[in-house]
Amino acid sequence: MKRAIVKIVFLFAALAYFIPAAQANEEDQKAFAIAKQNACLGCHALDKKIVGPSYQSIAQKYKSDPNAQVFLKKKIAKGGAGSWGVVPMPANAKLSDADLSLLTSWILRGAPN
Repeated sequence: MKRAIVKIVFLFAALAYFIPAAQANEEDQKAFAIAKQNACLGCHALDKKIVGPSYQSIAQKYKSDPNAQVFLKKKIAKGGAGSWGVVPMPANAKLSDADLSLLTSWILRGAPN
């Protein structure tokens, strides 16, 4: 009987561990797809500067900023220049708020792939 209880507890613990990881991986894949479909990867890479900063650099810069997600959502939607130099980033006004939230959350986590 104790062995069965131990197995059940182990299974629940394993599920509790793997389900959030699987969900995060799915969200990461969706965010990467959004970045790819909207030409973000033409100027940004995961770990190196292209025209704009890498997603990992962005995550590092804003890691202590509690308003970073709101700021980045506006920056992506409206575009602009000045945060990383003089090269302007074009607006991505067609992205939905849900897509912007998913994308900025992914970027602020360092764009895990």
